[in-house]
Amino acid sequence: MNAALTKPFWERKSLAEMTTAEWESLCDGCGRCCLAKLQDEETDEVYFTSVACQLLDTDSCRCTNYPKRLQLVPDCVGLTPDNLAEISWLPSTCGYRLVAEGKPLYDWHPLLSGSHKSVHEAGISVRGRVLSESFVHEDDLEDHIIHWID
Repeated sequence: MNAALTKPFWERKSLAEMTTAEWESLCDGCGRCCLAKLQDEETDEVYFTSVACQLLDTDSCRCTNYPKRLQLVPDCVGLTPDNLAEISWLPSTCGYRLVAEGKPLYDWHPLLSGSHKSVHEAGISVRGRVLSESFVHEDDLEDHIIHWID
């Protein structure tokens, strides 16, 4: 059998060649991209906060209205193969970022572990560490800057 065909799809296809289901499966379900971020105007450095989008289920770390998220949350960013390179704030553990950079997925990634629980068990997800933006005033975001995301 051809060795190239035995490789998993994320190692043999470009992001643009992936089906919608393959693309979506690259999301490890960590919820980190759904956190409010602040950007320093002078240095362009991005700071993550412990404040999650109102649509993020903070237990499952999944969007509660994924199909309509872009309409319901004006600053939600829909990741695509075309805009991925422009989104510099994705965590270094992000499956999309890793594949785009030609790096392997971590063994806790659901595509490798076979379980959506593994991202939580590995301590990568935001489960138990964030609160909904519904409980935080926009002016208080600086009080919620975190340092556990790279």
